[in-house]
Amino acid sequence: ICLFSHKSSKREWKPLEDHSCTDVPWLLLFILFCVGMGFICGFSIATGAAARLLSGYDSYGNICGQKNVKVEGIVNSGLDLTHKKYVFFLDPCNIDLVHQRIKSLALCVSACPRKELKTLADIQKFAETNGSTLCSYELQPSEYTTDPRAAKLCPKYPVPESAPIPFFHRCAPVNISCYAKFAEALITFVSDSSVLHRLISGVMTSKEIIMGLCLLSLVLSMILMVIIRYISRVLVWILTILVILGSLGGTGVLWWLYAKQQISASAVETQLAKDNLQALLIYAISATVFTVILFLIMLIMRKRVALTIALFHVAGKVFIHLPLLVFQPFWTFFVLILFWTYWITVLLFLGTTGSPVPNEEGFVEFRMVGPLKYMWWYHVVGLIWISEFILACQQMTVAGAVVTYYFTREKRNLPFTPILASVNRLVCYHLGTVAKGSFIITLVKIPRMILMYIHTQLKGKENACARCMLKACICCLWCLEKCLTYLNQNAYTATAINSTNFCTSAKDAFVILVENALRVAAINTVGDFMLFLGKVLIVCSTGLAGIMLLNYQRDYTIWVLPLIIVCLFAFLVAHCFLSIYEMVVDVLFLCFAIDTKYNDGSPGREFYMDKVLMEFVENSRKSMKEAGRGGGAEGRELKPMVGADEE
Repeated sequence: ICLFSHKSSKREWKPLEDHSCTDVPWLLLFILFCVGMGFICGFSIATGAAARLLSGYDSYGNICGQKNVKVEGIVNSGLDLTHKKYVFFLDPCNIDLVHQRIKSLALCVSACPRKELKTLADIQKFAETNGSTLCSYELQPSEYTTDPRAAKLCPKYPVPESAPIPFFHRCAPVNISCYAKFAEALITFVSDSSVLHRLISGVMTSKEIIMGLCLLSLVLSMILMVIIRYISRVLVWILTILVILGSLGGTGVLWWLYAKQQISASAVETQLAKDNLQALLIYAISATVFTVILFLIMLIMRKRVALTIALFHVAGKVFIHLPLLVFQPFWTFFVLILFWTYWITVLLFLGTTGSPVPNEEGFVEFRMVGPLKYMWWYHVVGLIWISEFILACQQMTVAGAVVTYYFTREKRNLPFTPILASVNRLVCYHLGTVAKGSFIITLVKIPRMILMYIHTQLKGKENACARCMLKACICCLWCLEKCLTYLNQNAYTATAINSTNFCTSAKDAFVILVENALRVAAINTVGDFMLFLGKVLIVCSTGLAGIMLLNYQRDYTIWVLPLIIVCLFAFLVAHCFLSIYEMVVDVLFLCFAIDTKYNDGSPGREFYMDKVLMEFVENSRKSMKEAGRGGGAEGRELKPMVGADEE
């Protein structure tokens, strides 16, 4: 896709001076691809898939709530079901996990049974009273209790109470025990089904606490962003101290609760007490191991912490001047949700599109024949490419805004809304670059997902060598994807600076990163680690609050699932917020590296960087000279921070 010349061309960087369209052919290719996605949606709607999905259809191919066309060779097809608008399954809990469907005769009925029907007489009375026949079409309500065919053509009783699903006209059982059995079948590692019931019960009884803790994680993430903005200079040390206290406090509380619970469990030996005691022991041991590893990492990184303070301080200034950056995750998440909703809807359409074909049981299935049956592959590629395109648009928007801030000498001359100005440049000039970068990530993701699918399907069947090779390939592709994602982000920054196409920007960014490899290791890695500590702080705080609340919640059953849900949500929220800060730090680093390479502070080659970074460079040079005279290791540590043009 990108062919780099071996000739080293020294090109001058001209930040924000020219704006031109980049990678236009890739934009046209992406538009054509999106037209193809729209064709799939239109085709599925035109072939009746939308009507079958929304209105529902019975086992004979009739769409509920309308007149139907006769299907050749199928009895009970072509019926007028205008007054029968709901799909009713005779055995709704008979779920076929292999084919992912309800293995039951489906009929169109006038109304769902709103109370449990225990006998055929109750079913007959329901049909006579409500006009809704729950047995197959060839049986009249008067024959329900007399015809011997009723055992096969009538629903399995007792018929559970059910209600129509909004917008989809399916009768679904009100009691969730049917779905609990389905979940038990999916979770194969649970040997005792009562464990799953207790887990589900624990989530249901603690749902108010779970919602409150999820809200707490959101508030903590917002507070942390405010702290980053206003006290970025001391943020590193504050986070370090808080994480140390939080880790020690959380570990201590877990061991204290374990000891307390052990005393209580010895007095009352119940299965519930044993489950909670075992969960607490696992949590306490895991927290202890995690705390020890965290302390060792912080001990190793302590000398490098000072390198990030100046960059964090400037990043805090960026958020002060560009407050809308904080809301970038919301807009990106909102757009992703809209697209994923559309994608899932079309996928459901594809599941009901095609021509009616009789199956081995004499019922109707809708199948696509010929090349059209491969449309879902195109649809899957669209999910990956367009999702990556949306994420890349966020990266380009953030990069454009931060580049505008960095390379504007007078901050008073910044645009009124740099974020909107960056979005405008993206839409007008750089959508092709984003499309090309996201396509490269898609090319790596697809084979990795295929290998993961093969590994899942062959689990327990392949030999040890094949399993090892599969895992190695998956790991290599994952590493390649992460490297390309990082290079793409820097390529977007280079495009925002020079308005060059993707390949040129990727090459320029790669050259800068290679020339500053030790800077990348010293600044970028430590910065990412400190942001990781922020995520740990939010997760630990939310988890600690959850432990304390669940400890005094007496009607819970088991801790495991509620606490895992809360911690996962807290991590996702913290990741969404702090990933923007991480992105800003990475963009600032590339701008800083370019600035120190092509400028030296002399007249005509003045630095663009903030005063804090200038002081940081000067201090680094002084420290390096002093340490260099002593031949100490610290001089070698600070050497990467010196400008590249000093030689």
